[in-house]
Amino acid sequence: MKDEHILALIEKKANYSTQDLATILQEDEQSILEKMQEFEKEKIICGYHTIINWDKTNKENVAAIIFADTTPEQEVGYENIARKIYNYPEVESMHLMSGKNDFIIRINGSSMKEIANFVATKLACIDGISATSTLIVLQTYKSNGFIYSQEEDKRERLLVNP
Repeated sequence: MKDEHILALIEKKANYSTQDLATILQEDEQSILEKMQEFEKEKIICGYHTIINWDKTNKENVAAIIFADTTPEQEVGYENIARKIYNYPEVESMHLMSGKNDFIIRINGSSMKEIANFVATKLACIDGISATSTLIVLQTYKSNGFIYSQEEDKRERLLVNP
């Protein structure tokens, strides 16, 4: 059994049971269970997540992508600044980037005011942050490989005759 096979399966569908995985991979369930525990212990598997289409619920949810420019610190670079940012519960994901901006940060809030408050009172006040630029997500079409709307294009195409 190759580790990549298990990881590829659960990356696409996190709710497979160990019995399901054993059946698919033609392995015994105990070996799958042990492998999964090993992956979790070694932080190869870092969590199990559900993709929720908040637009189909009654809960208000606003997502924003923030570009942040920083001044790295002597000997530690970006690590201390990154830690201050990613420890906020609003931060869904954060990446150190090459190019124009140092960090790309994705946050969630219940309103645009909440997003603005986070940027103004938490993010922009961190020593080393020199600039931020915030983009509000207007519509999500695909997330983590999942396409939110699979509606067929209902417009009819006209035939083209030479």
